[in-house]
Amino acid sequence: MDIMPPLSPDRRRALTPYRRKYETELFERVIPFWEQHSVDRTHGGYYNCLDRDGTVYDTTKHAWLQGRQVWMFSTLYREAEARAEWLEIARLGMAFLRTHALRDNGQVFFALTEDGQPIYQQRKIFSEAFYVMALAEYGRAAERPDLVQEAKDELALLWDWAYDWSEVGRPVHGGQTPTQQLVVPMILLHLIDVVAGGDASDYAAEVDDCLRRIQMHVHAETKTVRENVAPDGSLIDSPAGRLLSPGHAIENGWFVHHWADELGRDELHTLATNMIRWSHERGWDDEYGGLFYFLDAEGYSPTQLEWFMKLWWVHCEALYGHLLNYALTGDEADWAAFEQVDAYIFEHFADPEHGEWFGYLDRQGNVTHRFKGAPYKGCFHVPRALWLCIQLLDEMVAA
Repeated sequence: MDIMPPLSPDRRRALTPYRRKYETELFERVIPFWEQHSVDRTHGGYYNCLDRDGTVYDTTKHAWLQGRQVWMFSTLYREAEARAEWLEIARLGMAFLRTHALRDNGQVFFALTEDGQPIYQQRKIFSEAFYVMALAEYGRAAERPDLVQEAKDELALLWDWAYDWSEVGRPVHGGQTPTQQLVVPMILLHLIDVVAGGDASDYAAEVDDCLRRIQMHVHAETKTVRENVAPDGSLIDSPAGRLLSPGHAIENGWFVHHWADELGRDELHTLATNMIRWSHERGWDDEYGGLFYFLDAEGYSPTQLEWFMKLWWVHCEALYGHLLNYALTGDEADWAAFEQVDAYIFEHFADPEHGEWFGYLDRQGNVTHRFKGAPYKGCFHVPRALWLCIQLLDEMVAA
């Protein structure tokens, strides 16, 4: 990443405590939690449903989290330290997915029993997406080019399904409003980054298409990033069309920053910076702190009953997103937003007693669910955000 403005000596010194804190949190509290409690060395794969202290409270295994954990340990093996145990943990998850979760038609079961019997399959594309991430990253870590090629083949299949979920069994009804979801080009863009491995020349058209679609969700006149728009990018006047998800928008923002750097396109940096800033300005709870889960762009009450909750992954994305904005712009407002999110995280989410982070808080910041792992919370957002911040802080200090 091209770090643009030079840092003052005072600011450079201020980075060191954050770097030290994130390294300690990642390698002494977060990764050890998953190493000690999640790995199933009998059946393969990982236990996802872990109580506050790591006790397994449900043996169901969820493909999203299996794939994400394979990706995480493979990434740490490749980028942090080539620890044999990390690669073995990744292998156990990859083998479980390939043996039990992958269907002959390329679809991936969402939930499986402890020993790999299928329980449920979503009629979406996200189990397959995280399977692709796992294949590509583990393939490189294990020096298995055949798995990297398999990931490319699976991505091609996924691309065919992405904008027509009837291809994966989801019915289309006559009264449905034609809609494009932000999450689809977002996940495809990220998959290309993972699968391409630094050389995305074969995916130039697909990258351009994803970026074009993402921009359709960004509305400068209202400074909003809409989760759902019409296929032509026009606004939809409904709760779905007014839906804002600050976490998704910020995550999209840093994805776009990475591609702006890769492609050398400054206008994409501007787009990404605004996506992150606008989403924080809209999403921050001035009364109690933290970022809301959902909002309505016109100020109506969101129909999601959990809209006011504060979720771990939203703050993980904001932590890295604001730090990246600051690294690229040098704007003190971006630094202030980074510090604000960091303070909220370590006051409310981090658990110094048992490690890892709580996932779900009420509006006032009280823990609502004591578990550390659940069907949608696993070994991914927390370690990924910490690792991205560590790497970026190293670049900023060295610049």
